[in-house]
Amino acid sequence: MDYRKYCELVIDIAREAGGFIRERLHQVRLSDIEKKGKQNFVTEVDKGAEERIVSSLEKLLPEAGFITEEGTSTKTGIRYTWVIDPLDGTTNFIHGSPFVAVSIALLEDNEPVVGVVYELFMDECFYAWKGSKAYLNGKEITVSATGRVSDALIATGFPYHNFDRLDGFMQSLAFFFTNTHGVRRLGSAATDLAYVACGRYDAFYEYNLNPWDVAAGAFIITQAGGRASDFKGGSDYLFSREIVASNSNLYAEFLENVGRFMNYRKTDP
Repeated sequence: MDYRKYCELVIDIAREAGGFIRERLHQVRLSDIEKKGKQNFVTEVDKGAEERIVSSLEKLLPEAGFITEEGTSTKTGIRYTWVIDPLDGTTNFIHGSPFVAVSIALLEDNEPVVGVVYELFMDECFYAWKGSKAYLNGKEITVSATGRVSDALIATGFPYHNFDRLDGFMQSLAFFFTNTHGVRRLGSAATDLAYVACGRYDAFYEYNLNPWDVAAGAFIITQAGGRASDFKGGSDYLFSREIVASNSNLYAEFLENVGRFMNYRKTDP
């Protein structure tokens, strides 16, 4: 497979979907918003963007299956699978607030080989393919060089359901509030991960995420020189519903601190 060619084609598809979403900003009415949970929303824009993406990707790689947030395709692939979040940051979008991203990854034998995150209001496209560096709008990017948690700017996301681990999460926030340069929350995990990849943030962690939230962004981080894992230090960040991601210098210390508050002990990376 020519991973670069597929990545370049996916960039075009992500940008086209981003244009579709952008045109519909401020046009969503309350009656158009469907609740999947107390703080988990979906609109016809999410669904429409996903349908457009799926249709384009089916033509691009007919044998591939799909993992999609809105369930517009449940096709199973033997070797290849597209992982799609058509509009990461729906709550932001509903309120007219950045940040909103299109996230598309391609898995080959369950391993990411292409990742694209398009943050549409900033018109920033982050991407990488197997064997490549990581890029932002055509320019190479790398993770930060920060080596200590005390010098780091941390990103996270707040849970909107499944509050079973909230106590540990709040303790982790208190620690990072008082022992780092600060904590940020954009409301789009795909964007948070992309910002780690280009060095704007030093590290990111969150629980209760889905594969479509993290597949593309985490892959871009690894191609930018960083690391991603679950809270145990294992490789199952796609399906374990938890992720730690950072530059390589910071990873061990960051993982240890996240793990001790989120009810795990660090394992050797």
